[in-house]
Amino acid sequence: MLTTDTTKLAETYREQGFAVLEGFYDAEYVARLNAAIDETLDVPDLTAVAEVEPDDPKVARRIWAPTQKHQAFLEAAAEPRLLDVMEQLHGPDILFHHAKVHLKSPQVGSVVDWHQDFSYYPHTNTDLWTAMIYLDDATRENACLQALPGSHRQGLADHYVDGFFRGKVAGPHAPDPAEAVPIEAPAGSVVFIHCLLLHYSAPNNSDRTRRSYFAAYRAADAYPIYFGPHASHNEPNIRVLRGSASNVARVEAGAYRLPLAERPFGSLFQLQEGAHVGERAATTGYATMNGSADKD
Repeated sequence: MLTTDTTKLAETYREQGFAVLEGFYDAEYVARLNAAIDETLDVPDLTAVAEVEPDDPKVARRIWAPTQKHQAFLEAAAEPRLLDVMEQLHGPDILFHHAKVHLKSPQVGSVVDWHQDFSYYPHTNTDLWTAMIYLDDATRENACLQALPGSHRQGLADHYVDGFFRGKVAGPHAPDPAEAVPIEAPAGSVVFIHCLLLHYSAPNNSDRTRRSYFAAYRAADAYPIYFGPHASHNEPNIRVLRGSASNVARVEAGAYRLPLAERPFGSLFQLQEGAHVGERAATTGYATMNGSADKD
């Protein structure tokens, strides 16, 4: 049974673009997901299952497509209580989109610049969202998520730098960090994030880890409008978690800039950092979007 007022939660989500359920999962559930992280990373070659910190190849910063690597992540993405809440936020027809694990290790946890998730995977409508589960207590000290309330109602911001998609809002267009709201919450809390919410996280300069599991979803009638490798890697794993699939694409009016990058990229981190520097790839075709299965 839900222990929260989902009506109030939905109102907060619609107004702010995010909402928090503190302590939604108990310590046992959190321990199970953290154990799944440890098991996934217990391999001879860390780079076979994870992206590592640039300055320390022995420290993972992201696990690619975790639902394909451990059953616990797949079960977490489809957890019935979580779906109950999301149904109140986005309706009865829910599709699993993709998932990832971010690992903000002490003193080395990478920064994530200001961005909107929708910029990486534009769809026919903006009924897409993420459920972020804190697997450690999250505070400003260990780089909790920070967001600009209400930014989801201002449309898609410019994520281009020097004429190419770089997956971040930079320069004079970047929000003032002083206006950001730190989303501090204990382990087991869930943060629901609208796909147009501007958000970022600072480096982890503390002595505490800040691990998070991200499961992303979309409404059944939201379809990709850019079907290059960036989208096609995810599409084979799309599945109905609640309700039914749709043979109709609901289309919102507007114009969305496509994520055409300067060079191939493998993740949000690499793209924002300007990784893979070298000969520039073509920027008008699908070849610019190759890389790993879980890009954002």
